[in-house]
Amino acid sequence: MKTDLSWVLNDVLEVRGARHAVLVSGDGLLLQRSDDIGRDDAETNAAAMSSMQSLSRAVAGFVGAGHGIWKQTLLEYDGGWIFLIAAGQGAYLAVSAALDVDMEAMSFRMQKTVVSLSKAMSVAPRTDSGAHA
Repeated sequence: MKTDLSWVLNDVLEVRGARHAVLVSGDGLLLQRSDDIGRDDAETNAAAMSSMQSLSRAVAGFVGAGHGIWKQTLLEYDGGWIFLIAAGQGAYLAVSAALDVDMEAMSFRMQKTVVSLSKAMSVAPRTDSGAHA
């Protein structure tokens, strides 16, 4: 049975300027979405956010030797921001926000959410489905 975590995502959206939130697996599957984003858009963005976290991890060493552990990705666009952080083993939380979002409040709320709920939001690595060819 799939746990409904939409309330967690909706809570993150209480920060002024927050728009949408998605919880994604490392391989790009949509795990959960906030109430205000359609499923098709959420799935498209989940796949993109999975790629973004992978890319962010790949270039983490660019900050300097021994300091390359990825923590958060922040993307700026003409119309707003995207925040992306790890949300437990194999899961990532992405939030879109308006340009005037309180960035500190958003980062704090996201960190607080994933720390307190990391077990509930973790995704176990995929294993053999038991089907044999």
